Amino acid sequence: MRHTPIPITAFALTNALGSTTTEVLAALFAGETGLTACRWPLPFETFAGEAKGELAPLTTPEERAFDSRAARLLARALDELESPIAQARCRWGAARIGLVLGTSTGGIAETERAFDAFRATGAIPADFDFERQHAFGGLVEFARQRTGIDGPAFALSTACSSSGKVFGSAQRLIESGLCDAVLIGGADSLCQTTLRGFGSLEVVSRMRCRPFCADREGLNIGEGAALLLLEREGLARAHLLGVGESSDAYHMSHPHPDGFGALAAMRGALAQAGRTPEEVDHINAHGTGTQANDLIEGRAIAALFGAKIPVVSTKAYTGHLLGAGGATEAIFACASLEAGRLPRALDTQPLDPALDIFLPERALDCPLKNVLSNSFAFGGSNVSVLLGK
Repeated sequence: MRHTPIPITAFALTNALGSTTTEVLAALFAGETGLTACRWPLPFETFAGEAKGELAPLTTPEERAFDSRAARLLARALDELESPIAQARCRWGAARIGLVLGTSTGGIAETERAFDAFRATGAIPADFDFERQHAFGGLVEFARQRTGIDGPAFALSTACSSSGKVFGSAQRLIESGLCDAVLIGGADSLCQTTLRGFGSLEVVSRMRCRPFCADREGLNIGEGAALLLLEREGLARAHLLGVGESSDAYHMSHPHPDGFGALAAMRGALAQAGRTPEEVDHINAHGTGTQANDLIEGRAIAALFGAKIPVVSTKAYTGHLLGAGGATEAIFACASLEAGRLPRALDTQPLDPALDIFLPERALDCPLKNVLSNSFAFGGSNVSVLLGK
């Protein structure tokens, strides 16, 4: 069934490319990577997308209980959207605005800090609050208090597709009549569990990640937050046209070798929007830089869209933002629609000879009407989001 386009009226993000949305997008279109040698103590070398600048702690008495690295990242994006959210509250009423956030690890960095203190002193720090600082609901409650949103509020955690899946939730909340606006997005921070966990899977690259490149070694982990405001009506920066979701459940950490899940998600987004593959102008690929993901996703893209559509993985700019990745890359897609400009595909040459896809080596100025953003996760939890001008 074709769905009515939903206006995206505002967005904000922060990550390794910059502290503010303006800084992030300027660096993206200038072709500047945010990946630097990882400063965290690890038993291996790698690069990471560490957030730009010092992360300011939460300061008010009500918010201090929620203080975590992930919450501080989320606060940056929330600060930028203070005015649009206030206008939406006035227009629709706080109870008619929903809140859906994706995250993969939540505030696990705070639990690591507390455990380190316990090992050193025998006591958990008095300021540690698991429910508010680590649990996924803590991020949602912090954002709800900061924004005054009083409609349906919940967190999604489907690994690396978490903040892509929130688009489907927002679509359903608005189309069902439960909400007139929904604030969606995601936040995840660097932590030892993530860095070492992906290291144990032997998919972390010692150099900057090189999506779709013949000599790619794996991924780099990043951190960030990204938020978008969707409203039933409003002046749109872009439109949500369609969301395709699939769960192939082929393997806990390996996509289906024939790309069935990826193809189902991309086709689902097109079907909801009533668009053909020929009408899509650009794909922001999941493109992690791992051998299996890039090969399978690249072949699925070529099978559905052919070899001429420009494909870019922006993880070469930010690292893999896990639960914040889907929303971040959707905002990059929105920014490309607004600017009529595509960022260049970083560090992709020589292209994997097993792939027949177009990776632009320089930024392209071109008219764009429809852009697809892919997020494919562990366990085969996949989502493709189609955005329109």
